[in-house]
Amino acid sequence: MNILGIETSCDETAAAIVRNGKDILSNVVATSLKHHRKYGGVIPEIASRQQVRMINPVVRQALRNARLSWPHIHAIAVTHQPGLIGSLLVGMSYARALSYAFRKPLIPVDHVKAHLYAAFLRSPGNKPSRVRPPLPAIGLIVSGGHTSLFLIRDTIHVRCLGQTRDDAAGEAFDKVARILGLGYPGGPVIDRLARHASRTKRPPIRFNVARLPGSLDFSFSGIKTAVLYYSQSQRGTKNFDVQQTAAAFQESVVSNLAEKSFAACRQMKVPNLLVGGGVAANSRLREILRDRAKREHIRLSLPDVSLCMDNAAMVAGWAFHVFKRSRHNFQKSSDKGERQ
Repeated sequence: MNILGIETSCDETAAAIVRNGKDILSNVVATSLKHHRKYGGVIPEIASRQQVRMINPVVRQALRNARLSWPHIHAIAVTHQPGLIGSLLVGMSYARALSYAFRKPLIPVDHVKAHLYAAFLRSPGNKPSRVRPPLPAIGLIVSGGHTSLFLIRDTIHVRCLGQTRDDAAGEAFDKVARILGLGYPGGPVIDRLARHASRTKRPPIRFNVARLPGSLDFSFSGIKTAVLYYSQSQRGTKNFDVQQTAAAFQESVVSNLAEKSFAACRQMKVPNLLVGGGVAANSRLREILRDRAKREHIRLSLPDVSLCMDNAAMVAGWAFHVFKRSRHNFQKSSDKGERQ
């Protein structure tokens, strides 16, 4: 079964074709990042205008890359929540038009749940023997807009265990990068600087993350403010080092993400952990998760770095299981659309 996925929840315009919920036949992503960089963040109006311009070429390219035509597509999946309203409207309107024109079932997909599915996907370069992540599992989604923990019973039944009470982790990375004058987006540059920071140059800087004892929720607003005050008081002095500051901030955030994730595994008595979202590409987070998973005998499933960012392959992959569970309802909806 070949499903075309469409993703337009933020600034990317993405389309992908996934076979049987696991094999990626094509995965095309067009970003409008260069249009937002000078503003230090995503401008919704710019994002949706670029998506209107790019969505048709991106879908066509996905079909070409997969070497498929419309008769070989069995359903269309599209992100319908959460996200920027204008961007979601672009994707939903286009997907509905395709569904009506080609008489294909339309499957709306939750963007956050789709991120949970990224570790299940197999890119063309991966070996066929790649082991499917075991379930049930704890799922950590950490991105620019979301930081949440889920209990995943199966590929449909997902329950939220905790979430950020203020800034998402990726949002905190972007804001701290702005404070330190590092530009946008902040995650990749902070990760790069932290790798080169000397851990022996001077006593390490420490920033504290709110731990929220007794809860699986997160809070990153306080550490962002701590970096701001530290930067204001130390900038211009010989003690101030941007690399050291970025490294200290990153270490506190990723350590907190790991601590909460493994606490959820213990609390729910689940020996499996899935991770997704843009911050899942952070090299230090991946290192800490791997080391701790090995010590605590937890099965860790990380997606390919290319699948951490927003993409349509995860949308199409998750939709396969939604469609299988409710095939009859989707078929009735498709038939009704044909009659109209």
